[in-house]
Amino acid sequence: MDKLNFIKNGMSRLPPGFRFQPTDEELVFQYLKCKIFSCQLPASIIPDINVSKYDPWEFPGNCDEQERYFFSSKEAKYRNGNRMNRTTNSGYWKATGSDKKISSSISSNGIAGVRKTLVFYEGKSPNGCRTDWIMHEYRLVSLETSNASNSSQNYVNEIGDWVLCRMSMKKRSIESGDNSNTPRNNSGKRNNVQVDQPRFFDFLSVQNAVPADLIHSSTSSSCSSSNNVVEVSSPNHEETSGYIC
Repeated sequence: MDKLNFIKNGMSRLPPGFRFQPTDEELVFQYLKCKIFSCQLPASIIPDINVSKYDPWEFPGNCDEQERYFFSSKEAKYRNGNRMNRTTNSGYWKATGSDKKISSSISSNGIAGVRKTLVFYEGKSPNGCRTDWIMHEYRLVSLETSNASNSSQNYVNEIGDWVLCRMSMKKRSIESGDNSNTPRNNSGKRNNVQVDQPRFFDFLSVQNAVPADLIHSSTSSSCSSSNNVVEVSSPNHEETSGYIC
């Protein structure tokens, strides 16, 4: 848990008002490349954590507002394979979409980056429940060009034993048909909240405005009260009669 506390302490080193919001190019060539080749990092605020050892909601920070960054080692899922282990205690990370190539705007020297998008599923594969947790995994690769058969082809080879991960929780928009105000639990899943719909009455209708039993009782009481007659004297001593119900 000391490594997890390092995240919060590392972010607090930034001056007030500054935010750590690097681009994909900066993450690959300024941080991941320096990490793999043991060079000095621009800032020591990205900790070394094996992402598969923790569930996404176990990491500190505000999941709705803050992105979190980690260096994770390439732990093989199988002993004789190159596939990374992406299984956690409560679920697994599943790749989605196509990988994005990241090139350097200065000089790459045959080195590029690859960004893979993963979504966290709670439960066991392949019947897991999709959550709102998103992770971008950055890798460093080398490009080798072959001119065989009069055509150029790039061969990609991964470099190093580290990847850089950027974790966040997806924000749903109202336009997409999902109510963003629906509460979520720690795992990023929407809570099923049942809300009673308001009832509307037509006040122009007598039957809806006043119940029938009340109308009947009110009519009966007014009729019974009208039988009480009281004589009232006016100031001019002229006798008049009035009805007081």
